[in-house]
Amino acid sequence: MTVIIITGPTASGKSAIAVQVAEALGCEIISADSRQIYRRMPVTTAVPSAADRSRVPHHLIETLEPEEYYSASRFEEDALRLIADMEDRGLAHCVVCGGSMMYIDALTRGLDELPTISDEVRADTLRFFNENGIDAVRAELAKLDPAYLEQADPANHRRLVHALEIIRESGRPLSELRTGQTKTRPFKIKKFAIERYRQELFDRINQRVDQMISDGMEDEARALLPLRQLNSLNTVGFKEMFQMFDGTLDRFTAIERLKKNTRVYAKKQLTWLKRDPEVVYVTSADEILACI
Repeated sequence: MTVIIITGPTASGKSAIAVQVAEALGCEIISADSRQIYRRMPVTTAVPSAADRSRVPHHLIETLEPEEYYSASRFEEDALRLIADMEDRGLAHCVVCGGSMMYIDALTRGLDELPTISDEVRADTLRFFNENGIDAVRAELAKLDPAYLEQADPANHRRLVHALEIIRESGRPLSELRTGQTKTRPFKIKKFAIERYRQELFDRINQRVDQMISDGMEDEARALLPLRQLNSLNTVGFKEMFQMFDGTLDRFTAIERLKKNTRVYAKKQLTWLKRDPEVVYVTSADEILACI
């Protein structure tokens, strides 16, 4: 079995290329997108179209309700199970497509054995964050695990809160639990990232946002507004829409802010990719197929 990773920044065209590759190889696609796994938000998360999903079987798309918890460790388990099932069915290839870099790393390198967070600890930590803010979370981490805080991204609130959850659940510093050792996988891995010129990528992002607005993104976000505290909605797109509904941003500014924040997110994805020497940069499905 060869697992073909197709990743890259948001709006780079990963999904369309993944369908072309999977169709050519007669295989299936596993989504590595931390938001497309949720139902009731297809426009904001840009799930593959019904036409593409009819051409090639997709997995881990719209399988959970927004209230349900999901993580990179659960993705690792689910993806490994799906790949093993495909191999049992005689498939020689599997395409994994998505831009959630932690999910890609979880599958290709493996995650450390970290504790499962109980509902009580998750609720208490979220309450602590909501009542006291991210500065209080950083202060707690400074006391409980300064080594982790020193290398963590101070702007990644979700990651910081999750680190505090792990520490509270295990009673040990997260930095002690992390080994950084790569796990051996029973399949070959080929990693590809879709490459676009910077301005072309930014133009695609802006066009995608405009299309999402036309496709009903505002109505989708409004329907989910009562659930805004959920982690599944703590993402670019919903944040700007919720601010617009609150009246803190006018509609034009909210849309422009959404475009800007999406471009910032794309830059972070590119930075992550640059750290991986195994990634081969391509621009088309044909280039990927030529390497298989």
